[in-house]
Amino acid sequence: MPRPKRNLLATAQQTSSPPVSLDEGHRIAKIRKAEGKNLYSVELPSGEEPLLVELPSRFRSQIWMKRGGYVVVDTSAFADRDNKLDGEIVNVVRDEREWRKQSYWPSEFVKKSSYPEDSDDNGPTMPPSDDSDEEG
Repeated sequence: MPRPKRNLLATAQQTSSPPVSLDEGHRIAKIRKAEGKNLYSVELPSGEEPLLVELPSRFRSQIWMKRGGYVVVDTSAFADRDNKLDGEIVNVVRDEREWRKQSYWPSEFVKKSSYPEDSDDNGPTMPPSDDSDEEG
């Protein structure tokens, strides 16, 4: 039997807007890859080694995450356990534009433009013409 729709709507509502501030031990991380069995490898803005975090059951099959997306990770969740997990995903960033406006958003996670304005590429160029053929 599938989960009730009210659970899906509650989870979607909870992740739609960013909190006013992050709790102690919560950090924003970027998803590097899915490791399988609801485990994800994430990178922190400080550039430390990647963390292995778990997706809790309330998000499973309800919120889809992709590589390069952002999540809020609780690094203190598994501090007392002796296992390979480094944390737990507590929130998924869905509206990235709203989250980027918050004061706690890391400056290391800058938005990369699809169209860099100050690139050295001037676009397509025409091949050089042979003026010598026209004269003779």
